[in-house]
Amino acid sequence: MAIYDNFAALDVRVGVIIAVDDFPEARKPAYKLTIDFGEGIGIKKSSAQLVKHYTKEMLMGKKVLGVVNFPPRQIGPFVSEVLTLGVPDADHECVLIVPDKDDAMVGGKLY
Repeated sequence: MAIYDNFAALDVRVGVIIAVDDFPEARKPAYKLTIDFGEGIGIKKSSAQLVKHYTKEMLMGKKVLGVVNFPPRQIGPFVSEVLTLGVPDADHECVLIVPDKDDAMVGGKLY
């Protein structure tokens, strides 16, 4: 069973997607995201398998949640610096977890 300290060790922040690129080298269809997490954390890269539900245009400017304190992870030729959070749909394709209000502060920490 997890305890609160396990949860508190995760640094989950609000970021805004500022660039989306195709990731043709990925084993499963994915995008390379550039996400701005605001002052203190800055701009980070993430790979996310979002192509079923989102176009690049839909993702631009979207606020997302990401774990910013995991170590970087090599995904093929790309280094993913944050884990962009999502949940599966009925086909196990990723649906993003996003703030439900536009006024969620970029860089704001999940609590």
